[in-house]
Amino acid sequence: MNENELSYFIRGAIFKIYQNLGPGLLESVYENALEEELLALGLDVKRQFPVPMFYNGKKMGVGFRIDLLINHKVLVEIKSIENLAEVHHKQVLTYLRLADIRLGLLVNFNTACIEKSIFRKVNGLKEG
Repeated sequence: MNENELSYFIRGAIFKIYQNLGPGLLESVYENALEEELLALGLDVKRQFPVPMFYNGKKMGVGFRIDLLINHKVLVEIKSIENLAEVHHKQVLTYLRLADIRLGLLVNFNTACIEKSIFRKVNGLKEG
């Protein structure tokens, strides 16, 4: 399954979770629920996946953790905050670059309209 096909299933799971749980819960609640939905679809899901950091050719330990990594192809960064800031979008692009992953989804569950709160980010392309 390629990144776009995975993205379709991930978005569907996000809509289902939002419909069932609604906005305003902790990020960990949505992370657990999304992991459960994606596992039920038979996808490989890694939660809080550690990514090592290299700087000046030296391994610096775990640099960051990916909220959810699906089939080693799509990164999902989950938020549950009043408003996303520009830095949240840039954070996902940085994660994609450092983890050498092509596609990421940034989702904010604390919203009145989940459709407008899922942002697709592609490694190597400038997206707004």
